[in-house]
Amino acid sequence: MTRRLVLIGVGPGGPDQVTVEAVRAMNEVDFVVVTEKRRPGGDPLAAARAELLARHAADVPEVVLVQDAERDRTPSGTADPADYRRAVAEWHAARADRYAAALSTRDGDAGFLVWGDPALYDSTIRVLERVADAVGATLEVVPGVSSLSLLAARHRIVPHGVGEPLHVTTGRLLPDAVAQGHPNIAVLLNRSLDELRAVDPAGWLVWWGANLATPSERLVSGPLADVLPEIEATRAAARHEAGWLMDVYLLRRDR
Repeated sequence: MTRRLVLIGVGPGGPDQVTVEAVRAMNEVDFVVVTEKRRPGGDPLAAARAELLARHAADVPEVVLVQDAERDRTPSGTADPADYRRAVAEWHAARADRYAAALSTRDGDAGFLVWGDPALYDSTIRVLERVADAVGATLEVVPGVSSLSLLAARHRIVPHGVGEPLHVTTGRLLPDAVAQGHPNIAVLLNRSLDELRAVDPAGWLVWWGANLATPSERLVSGPLADVLPEIEATRAAARHEAGWLMDVYLLRRDR
């Protein structure tokens, strides 16, 4: 019987961003559940998780691969906020069912490696709460270095002005954040740059980064009107080199 589900934040992707607490957790679990997406040649992010285990676990635990559930990402199925929430809820339920099935035949403590910090724009805590209830296990969460923290460090900036708020959102909701007048906007979960292209670039500064702390890391900064073409080209190059892409950026009003 599975006793504990240990959700381990491993940072943006580089082995040096893994915390001491996360390393201890990797060495305590009996096996690690890794979600694998169906891609020609295999899932590079599943392989990256295996590399983190090889680097940090003294005795590498068994890796249990679980095929990821498909999610409706079509514009027709997700354009309306209610439809989007429905699609996400169905995806969460399907993931939870697959995790529970994988755990049902194994004893001990199960680890789950999650990019960045599990509490910041990641669904795994919600999914594993359902799994823990289903299999009668407890859930523990180990925090990780967020991509936003590393972006600020790489660019050597504070992500907000003195005494100003920082609005954290997704690429999908960037137009709303701009319309609401937020002066400092951190943007994660970018499937494309369509929303950024739609922003009137006048008066905005941008600090952008992709695949942080990995060999394919890229950084671009400057006035949005000047550097957007460079971001587009650099983003494509990072994806081509790594086979995957995770990018994050900060927009700030230039005053």
